[in-house]
Amino acid sequence: MEVLSCGWRTDLAILALSGSQVEHHPTYVVVRTPDNPGYRWGNFLLLRRTPLRRDLGMVEDLFARELPGITHRAFGVDAPDGRTADLVPFADAGYTVEMSVVLTATTVLAPPRPNTNARVRPLAGDDDWAQRVALDLACHDGGSTGFGTFTRLKAEAERRLTETGESAWYGAFDEGRLVATMGIVRAGTRVARFQEVQTHPEARGRGVAGTLVHAAGTDAFRRLGATSLVTVADPDYHAIRIYRSVGFVDAEVQLTAELVR
Repeated sequence: MEVLSCGWRTDLAILALSGSQVEHHPTYVVVRTPDNPGYRWGNFLLLRRTPLRRDLGMVEDLFARELPGITHRAFGVDAPDGRTADLVPFADAGYTVEMSVVLTATTVLAPPRPNTNARVRPLAGDDDWAQRVALDLACHDGGSTGFGTFTRLKAEAERRLTETGESAWYGAFDEGRLVATMGIVRAGTRVARFQEVQTHPEARGRGVAGTLVHAAGTDAFRRLGATSLVTVADPDYHAIRIYRSVGFVDAEVQLTAELVR
């Protein structure tokens, strides 16, 4: 399947680099991450279009065949100009549905409120990566049962990518303590994808994230040879304001539906 959305194209590129299996079919894409079956967006189907109500059962049967043993259900829809209303069949069936915003940039502007205390640098060494896991847990208030294992496995995959030179994971450190992180991954020809800006709850509102995005984005143009940056953000979450403040512009949307059993 030809994937239209730059958001999904970069998602799939990163998953493949991280060791997930990405398998294309005429009307859908299957993503499998056998060593992390609880990773919902590492085990999902990307659909060409949203199913009609009468076809939802067929799509769920397809998921069960392609991803046997996976208890959750997760679907993406390759509709760059889609709407939340397109996901009504999923919502009516009890799924959590979301429409995220895909943003792009060809340059990164200085943040309007820079933080001068934090030191931004790439993560390096066991202690930095252990702090990366601890920060993820703090941002999710410890997470649900099994979240710690999921976070550790995800961080291990992120670290492997940095060690192959396919990505760089950055941190903002305040007196040696990691207070914010984000990753940038090479995800196509001269395209790099921003990954998951996270700021410790105690460090929010100080301009740390904007400073991190600017410094990391500037370095990515040099380190990864990128000429275009892509990221995906929740339209109702504070991170999208940070991206827009340093020059990212809205380009398309990304539709998702998930059901946790």
